[in-house]
Amino acid sequence: MSPTAAALLAGDFHVHSTFSDDARSTLAENLDAAAVVGLSEIRLVDHVRQSTTWVPEFVSAVAELPARDGLTVRTGVEAKILNARGELDLPPGLVLGRGGIDAVLIADHQFPGLDGAWTPDETKARLSSGLSVSDALDLLVGAIVAAMESVEWGQLAHCFSILPKVGLAESDLTDEHLGAWAASAAATGTLIEVNEKWECPSPRSLRAAVAAGVRLVASTDSHLASDIGRYSAVAAILEAVDA
Repeated sequence: MSPTAAALLAGDFHVHSTFSDDARSTLAENLDAAAVVGLSEIRLVDHVRQSTTWVPEFVSAVAELPARDGLTVRTGVEAKILNARGELDLPPGLVLGRGGIDAVLIADHQFPGLDGAWTPDETKARLSSGLSVSDALDLLVGAIVAAMESVEWGQLAHCFSILPKVGLAESDLTDEHLGAWAASAAATGTLIEVNEKWECPSPRSLRAAVAAGVRLVASTDSHLASDIGRYSAVAAILEAVDA
């Protein structure tokens, strides 16, 4: 493993806590687990919607956690892309930076359609009834680019994980798609995470990102503390990128 890959695996930039309704570990348990595996960085992240009101409580709770030697603690919220315009499902008045969170994680939980977020089944139906693969990918990449441009400190969460859910694959993306995606991430300073849970983005996509000067980070997308910092798929993907 290259020194660069080894350094990335010393961080976990997407870890959920009980502030998310589908996670089981507390913020403190997550930091304890990170210390056990010897991580140097962790980003505590939870799901938000426009109706979310607990972000100030989350920020305060993180600030009150006892420090762990050698561990830098960052924060974030994960919001889904709502449509092809790249609008995000964020609560109004969200504070970024001092007194707020450190990053917005941009998530493709559903497919960004012209008239709103499409479920995987709805997207498959549209593809079957005339929406071309090329046009669908234009919508997706355009939405991701617009979302990156809409936030000051962004991170792409499990980017392109929506594709297999709708019967497509990252290999369907053209070099032009990936070039535009990577150039936008570089221009906006958006981090791209390599995600253990969803095993994405692919080495081909990440090579485009690295060539554009994008910073990569590793993430488990953990919903349970015992998974934090434990990588197999991410290590293999990074090895393939280096190769």
